[in-house]
Amino acid sequence: MDFKAGKLDQRVTLQRATTTANAYGEQVPSWADLDTVWASQRRASARETLAAAELSASVSDVFEVRQSSVIADLGPKDQLLWEGRIYDIAEVTPIGRYGFRIGAVARGE
Repeated sequence: MDFKAGKLDQRVTLQRATTTANAYGEQVPSWADLDTVWASQRRASARETLAAAELSASVSDVFEVRQSSVIADLGPKDQLLWEGRIYDIAEVTPIGRYGFRIGAVARGE
């Protein structure tokens, strides 16, 4: 992967699951932003399945980002936001010393 600025032309937000207190002091699950970074994006696959008489679709995309200490432990417990869509992170693979390849899946529209 070439990590020149021109190749990283998409903004993605990486998030981690956390808990916050609601108005009653109860801990409720929520997501906290880890970082918003520049990334490259490409479509890995698209599939549609018919289950329980309901059409559902998912899309798999691959994002490549520069490595940083903030996202050094990024993994499947985290999620990625891109163009208004929430992606579950399936895997994170180091690319040499400079970046990560993130395989992510989002529910189709």
